[in-house]
Order: sequence, then C-alpha cells, then structure tokens
Amino acid sequence: MNKQKLKKELTMNKLTKIGVSALCGSLASVSSVYAGTLEVVGGATATWANNETETTGNPIGLSSGMTFTGSGELDNGTTFTLTLTNADQAAYSAGSIQLVTPGMGTITIDQGAGGTGIDRYDDMMPTAWEETTGTSVGTGLQTAGGIGSNANIDWVLPSGFFPDGMQVVAAFTPRAQGLGANDKATAGSSNEHLGSGYDIAIEHTGLADGLKVFGGLSRIEGHGALMEDAEQIILGATYAVGMVTVGYQYSMDDKNSTQATTAAYENQAFGISFAINDDLTLSYGEHSSERSVTTAATADVENTAKSLQASYTMGGMSLKLAETSVDNGNYVSGTSKDLDGTTIALSLAF
Repeated sequence: MNKQKLKKELTMNKLTKIGVSALCGSLASVSSVYAGTLEVVGGATATWANNETETTGNPIGLSSGMTFTGSGELDNGTTFTLTLTNADQAAYSAGSIQLVTPGMGTITIDQGAGGTGIDRYDDMMPTAWEETTGTSVGTGLQTAGGIGSNANIDWVLPSGFFPDGMQVVAAFTPRAQGLGANDKATAGSSNEHLGSGYDIAIEHTGLADGLKVFGGLSRIEGHGALMEDAEQIILGATYAVGMVTVGYQYSMDDKNSTQATTAAYENQAFGISFAINDDLTLSYGEHSSERSVTTAATADVENTAKSLQASYTMGGMSLKLAETSVDNGNYVSGTSKDLDGTTIALSLAF
C-alpha cells in the first residue's frame, strides 16, 4: 500500500477527541496557553495474495497503522496541526506540521510521507480499493511524484487569489534526497547527485459539476558537473456523474541522469468505478508506462498493468478483492515478467 493510500485508510473514522493543553511549552513565546484537540485514527488490513510468480511464499499478509493529530488555534486565527503516523513499525514513519493562516493559505512542513507537491496527483484514477499499481502483483511502474518523497515545504496559496474552485500549490525542497531528519540534523549525503527541487500543482473543480482537472510540473536540479536536471509533468481529469466516475491522466518523468545516459518514462492511466450502492463499489483500471533509455544495451520497454476490483463496506469493516495482470513487469520483456494475481483483503478502521 503506498503512502498516500495509507493516509486515506487511516482517516476513515475518528476514534476520539480529547481536550488537552496542546503544544503549550513549544509555543510559549507566542502565547501562554492554547486549548487544542488530539485525534487518533487507525486501521488494519489482512490480505491473502495468490500470485503467479516463481516464488510465492506465504500468502498471508497484515498491515496496520495509526495516526495521531494534534491541533489548535492561535490568537491571530492561525490554526496549527501536528500529524504523526505509525505504519507497520515500532517508530513514527512520517510526520508533518501544518499552519493555516487567514489570507495566507496553508503551509505544510512534511518529512516526505507523500501527498505534497505534485505527488498529490501521482494516481488520481477512480478505484474501488487500490491503485492499479498497488495490489500484491509487483509492477515496478514508475509514477511522477515530484519532490513529495523528500522532506519539503508545501504551500497551498490562498483561495481568494484565484477563481472559485481553483487551487494552486507550490512546494520546495533544498535537497531532493531522503526523508526528513530529526530537528537540528540533516538528511542525505553531500555526494548525492540531486540538488534542490520545486513543484507547482494546479487543480480546478469549478468548471462543471462533477469535473475535476489537475496538472503539475516538477523540476529537480542536477547536482554535479555531469548531471542533468530532472523534470516531471502531470495532466489529468476525473468526472463523476451519478454512480459512475471516470478518469484519465498522463505523466512524463524525465529522470535525473548523466549527460551520457538518460531514462524517461511516459505514463498513461485510465480508471472507471461504479458505486452500486453506499456499500458496494466495482472498478477497472489500466496503467501503462513506456521507458526510453539512451543506451544501445537497453531496449525501450512498455510496462502495463490492468486491475479489476471490488469493495464491500460494513461499517468499520471492508471486504476487498483485486484481480490484476501485468505485462513486462519492472520493465523487463519476456513471459517470465507477465504476471497475474488475486488479492483478497479484510480491512478494519477505527
């Protein structure tokens, strides 16, 4: 399950809200005491994966996670939110601080958990459960995520600057490598080939009822005399009418590489979902990615994935099914990389 999907799973239901004096010590220079709230959400998913691979292993899997969110409000109307996520390990796996100031928009300092910059659009296709590339069948598909997987500062500009329904986002990282470090520390190596990077993301929901269009640009500076800059572009739209939602998106990922060798990925995704009722949803999705490499020893390869999925919800519990097929997985040609798999899941949220 990717990071952005994990966030969606963890925010399904609220467990409790507890009144606390939140973050008073660290904010003492701003004011004496602020009443805040602490919210805890979580979930767990057990899966059975039956894949046509040479090594199947044990088909039983279990993932779980919890997210703690503390929030409050300052005297000037600014609201603050601290989010800590624990996912399948004994330490916090991601964290962010968010400030919402009237007239100034929303600023998020993120450790690289995803969902910032153009990574918020990495796969927007409608689905009953998972992204086409997110089931138990390994695809190796490259998607354009910009600087979202690195520690970054994300700014959602004030909505009053733009027409109704339009959102504009700018994100920046001083070094596009590695997740965020602890305070007073740095992350990544000084010898890495990635420099600073920025993302610009735009979406519009005011053009027509049910229509959402989105797009974004990411650019990462090559660090070193022989390194080229990397560039990514995303364009797409989703449209919902009645019980049906359809979507299409295109992305181009020109990888940061040497001047002698470059790799580029051109991706297309399509999805359609049917909400049969409030509890049952069906979907079908396709994702194709063509890799082009400027070396004689590496041939161009198209990696494709198709997935038929269903989800049935019963309160805080969901039953899910995905039937997925992959051609040329991990951009390797040959029948050994043409895979089919079935994934059954039981998810609980609280």
